[in-house]
Amino acid sequence: MSSSCCIAPIGLLLCAILLGGSLSHGQLSSAFYDETCPNVSSIVRGIIEEALLTDIRIGASLIRLHFHDCFVNGYDASLLLNNSATIQSEKEALPNNNSATGYGVVDDIKTALESACPATVSCADILAIAAEESVDLAGGPSWKVLLGRRDSTTANRTAAGVFLPGPSELLDRLKAKFLAVGLNTIDLVCLSGAHTFGRAQCRTFNNRLYNFNSSGNPDPTINTTYLGTFQGICPQNGDDTVVTNLDLTTPDVFDSEYFSNLQIHKGLLQSDQELFSTTGVDTIDIVNKFSSNQTAFFEAFVVSMIKMGNISPLTGTAGEIRLNCALVNGNSYGSDELLYSSI
Repeated sequence: MSSSCCIAPIGLLLCAILLGGSLSHGQLSSAFYDETCPNVSSIVRGIIEEALLTDIRIGASLIRLHFHDCFVNGYDASLLLNNSATIQSEKEALPNNNSATGYGVVDDIKTALESACPATVSCADILAIAAEESVDLAGGPSWKVLLGRRDSTTANRTAAGVFLPGPSELLDRLKAKFLAVGLNTIDLVCLSGAHTFGRAQCRTFNNRLYNFNSSGNPDPTINTTYLGTFQGICPQNGDDTVVTNLDLTTPDVFDSEYFSNLQIHKGLLQSDQELFSTTGVDTIDIVNKFSSNQTAFFEAFVVSMIKMGNISPLTGTAGEIRLNCALVNGNSYGSDELLYSSI
């Protein structure tokens, strides 16, 4: 699918759904909580460290929540809202349903922060700090997180189903979705590099293993040894919810191995391997650069993460500081109140 047939429809729908959001850091500052909650980062880090003791993939889960929130209505923690009489939760959108995890840890962080600094730290900023701490704890880069976001009082399940990049999408489609929120090709490659740690369910890549594009054969870009490994993990007509490592070499370390894997056709998701195996594209040179120079990847990743975190934040008096990340203030019930714990 060419970019010309993707960008226009996505851009038009983005305008209709996002109601005019823009890429802006507004009033964000790394010093935002210096006076009101000076220990915010250490509190977040402590909760993540504790969670890692029982779930080694929690860091990857938390950075995925960051990603999935930024792409829908801007960075406003709308993803965290549960169903209610007026809200259709983004958690039940196809890209998130029975897939996105880590909500319970976010709630643990919020509980700790409400105890230390009541009604002060937004859920959106919790996601931003948690993403940075998760990368740092896995051996990746650290950076000063810009803070001062506020939380939305609405969610947009429709937008989540439209704008989140999918695991089987072609490169032109991926570029279009990133461009629609102000992110360029370098950002696409950098941020895809977060797949250097974490897991994926068989359902996100088994189309490549047996009947790629209805050909009756596997995806020809998959390394043949790698193919056999994953056919064993994900047998045809088997359990689609089985999870496996995105990176078989260093599965829980944030490094540049992701890009080296792409060079030898060991990208697990089609959307990953597209970056290297699509003929004649500009992403190949970027993959090669990051594979040979981890420092260059880390530096570029930080820039792209900050840029993504600056997508249409609510600041000033817009939105609110939620007291419970799953509920709009004043809504003490809401249907599916424990939704976060089940997915």
